[in-house]
Amino acid sequence: MARKILIFGNSGSGKSTLAKRLSLQDGLAHLDLDTLAWQPYDPESGPPQRRSLTESEAILNAFVEQHTDWVIEGCYADLLGLLINAASDMIFLNLPVEDCIANAQQRPWEPHKYPSKEAQDANLEMLIDWIRHYETRSDTFSLAAHKTLYNAFSGRKQMFSSRPADH
Repeated sequence: MARKILIFGNSGSGKSTLAKRLSLQDGLAHLDLDTLAWQPYDPESGPPQRRSLTESEAILNAFVEQHTDWVIEGCYADLLGLLINAASDMIFLNLPVEDCIANAQQRPWEPHKYPSKEAQDANLEMLIDWIRHYETRSDTFSLAAHKTLYNAFSGRKQMFSSRPADH
């Protein structure tokens, strides 16, 4: 049976770590939604901009059509919602905000997001502030949006309020 797993939660909840482990352990194709949700960064054009939902959906559909077994992770409830009928499993990492902040402070360099560790660290204060507002925001990245996504899914699902033991 094909495994098609969606993983989501607040920034710093361990989505990428868990997805990478499952990908390596179970031979699943791995997609980090951060790699497709944003237009390519150009420092001369100002802050990064989201791709249109239509453009992101086309990339997602191509990935899903290309791979039988996959794990897709991110905090984008709007993008994950596009895959709710294709997924077999859902994992909601609903960790306490303070745990997510601690994880973000210890995060290794993410070269697919930042040109250097220094550039990543320069955004840390902004990231921590963003993580801190997870429970009160009302956007597609919020706790409310994630709960709605989780409740709408009828397949196998798990919610963790602490990091899974083997994570």
